[in-house]
Amino acid sequence: MPKDAPRRWDRRMQQRLAHGEAAALGELYDRFASLVHGLAHRVLGDEDAADRITREVFTHVWENPDAYDPRQGPLRSWIAGLTHQQAVRRLRQTESAALALGEGTTEDLERKVRKASVAARADYIVTAMPTPLRAALELAHFQRRDYRQTAADLGVTEDEARRRLRLGLQLLSTANDTGDPSAGPGTPPGFGTTL
Repeated sequence: MPKDAPRRWDRRMQQRLAHGEAAALGELYDRFASLVHGLAHRVLGDEDAADRITREVFTHVWENPDAYDPRQGPLRSWIAGLTHQQAVRRLRQTESAALALGEGTTEDLERKVRKASVAARADYIVTAMPTPLRAALELAHFQRRDYRQTAADLGVTEDEARRRLRLGLQLLSTANDTGDPSAGPGTPPGFGTTL
């Protein structure tokens, strides 16, 4: 696949949405709904709230296709950023209501928002990783394989397994970044802790 193919797809999708092509929205939903729902659920910890955020994000995309600027990054990152913003806004509203009832403090709210933001960003980083890196991390983390076992399971050399694990962990370590533009390409804007 040519390097510019994803960008062309993003631009074409935006054009189709701008022309009101319902099939484009369906295609976009099929491609990104699990990402949106997963990020929203990670921030809010509530299935129904994640469902609402998913509907809100796709409604926003449908009603505002020109809000996406392909020059600013991939459509996937823009959608992830929208999801994060909506979910954090909802979390703040929910927690502010709890504060008004005397449950918790402002510091508790900010700590909860920070924690949810880091977790959602880590999820996004893992899902956006190239498959070879993600597979190596999943074997090492979830199945508790060392680099030798990971190499054998993936059918690669031990050096390649170490390289994949190291790079995957380096990418994942950026989850604590606060939305600094230098965090790397494809990092969703607004994915820091301050909104």
